[in-house]
Amino acid sequence: MPNALLNVPVEGTVTHSPEGPMLRLSQRLDGHDTFLTGSLDIAETSVRVRILTLDDVTVLRPTDSFPAVGDGEHWHGRLHLPHGLRPRSVPPDLNAAADREGRSLNGLDEAELRYVLTFLSEATTRDIRKARIGAVVSTLPATSRRNQ
Repeated sequence: MPNALLNVPVEGTVTHSPEGPMLRLSQRLDGHDTFLTGSLDIAETSVRVRILTLDDVTVLRPTDSFPAVGDGEHWHGRLHLPHGLRPRSVPPDLNAAADREGRSLNGLDEAELRYVLTFLSEATTRDIRKARIGAVVSTLPATSRRNQ
């Protein structure tokens, strides 16, 4: 993964929770590492934030003090990501295993592919990765050549 700082213009609305304010982005932050931290330049202030990207929404949770703002208030700023882009391509070992088993990776939508890539990237040993690849491949639809 590149270790370069990326600067992304962002905007959204403020939502409050018992843990404090959350800055919901108007568009999901896609293709970047998530569940990490970055900094947000907003209203002439720089605030450290935790980045939480879920299925269809990205939320920034300030980890520093944040000015009091009302629910639903619109904001815009620039998010600085020190941790680069997340790879989106299917790794060769997963692709080879799917081919061997006559399974199609085309059956995965974008969200499912994100989950699979994260699931595989968190494997701590080769054996765990191999087992995870086997689990993923076993759930994929068969290719048409396998049904012949």
